[in-house]
Amino acid sequence: MDYFSSGFKLGILGGGQLGKMMLYETRKWDIYTKVLDASSEAPSRMSCNEFVEGSLLDFNTVYNFGKDVDVLTIEIENVNLDALEKLEDEGVKVYPQPKALRIIQNKAKQKLFYVDNEIPTADFQRFAYLSEIEDSIENGGLQFPFVWKVARFGYDGQGVKVVRSLADLNGLPTGECITETMIPFKNELAVIVSRNAEGEIKTYPVVEMEFHPEANQVEYVICPARIDEKVAEKARALALKVADKIGLTGLLAVEMFQTVDDKILVNEVAPRPHNSGHYSIEASYTNQFEQHIRSILGLPLGNTDSKVAGVMVNLVGAEGHTGDVVYENIEEILAMEGVTPHIYGKAQTRPFRKMGHVTIVNNDLAKARAIAEKVKETIQVISK
Repeated sequence: MDYFSSGFKLGILGGGQLGKMMLYETRKWDIYTKVLDASSEAPSRMSCNEFVEGSLLDFNTVYNFGKDVDVLTIEIENVNLDALEKLEDEGVKVYPQPKALRIIQNKAKQKLFYVDNEIPTADFQRFAYLSEIEDSIENGGLQFPFVWKVARFGYDGQGVKVVRSLADLNGLPTGECITETMIPFKNELAVIVSRNAEGEIKTYPVVEMEFHPEANQVEYVICPARIDEKVAEKARALALKVADKIGLTGLLAVEMFQTVDDKILVNEVAPRPHNSGHYSIEASYTNQFEQHIRSILGLPLGNTDSKVAGVMVNLVGAEGHTGDVVYENIEEILAMEGVTPHIYGKAQTRPFRKMGHVTIVNNDLAKARAIAEKVKETIQVISK
């Protein structure tokens, strides 16, 4: 198949910032793209060849969208899988494969998959309804504190909550969910695995994630992770095992806990480019978005090594601000060494909404981390 400057058509389900950054790469290689998103204001709308507005969860919309593409991929896993399976049966190449997405899309199924495949993960319980959690607490089957997670449609810290008392359950969605034992951990780590259609597989270096205490969102991603080499090797080996068992083509981001006694537990996975790999645009020989395109087209995988140390800072909407966005003090961060902002193209800000990210590269990781802190303190995502 000739992908470049040809009649080949790549379909992407989802037009958010991940799709936008994927499109940097397809434009670089002149690959024809068609994007589906529910919003007419989607960040990807300006960068693709064809933009279709419609629901990613509607069978007919997804099926009709995918009928005339050669390869179909995703930038968000909450999509209609029945439509993807029908398209796959009819000869459209769908990567990541729907059977892998069925495991990943539901967090309860994902956790059961880890248990079945002897992949270490936090102990958990599955509940069909939120009310069953209260019954379990009353019967002594569940003790505080624990982590509650919605089974489907959680993202960016939405659908996850630390529950320390019955009052913390108020206002949560009432449907299927899981609870997890709180893990005393030293670090939250992530490894991105790329696997192409030919079965070639590579891992990116282990990154360390620092989270915002309230929003449960990643504030900083640090590459390489500041951990012992033996722990890093263990994390990469576990990520490879997860990718091998799931067997998807594309990228798999594996989020992990490093426990106080240096065990590695899988937290959850994402079958697509991921926030933990954004640093790679500036810091790696092959960034994660290019690697995703290489993977799904069956092209040779690129070098995943870093050229320099990289730290990524998420730009999220400031609390108390909703409306037309303003990036306050962006000129000041542009004057700092090794700083590259990425603005996602969302016109409206709201508290904790992901609006962009900033990468800081430096030969010295400690310096990069210090500059990242300055960036975080300086730039503000506010409303007019």
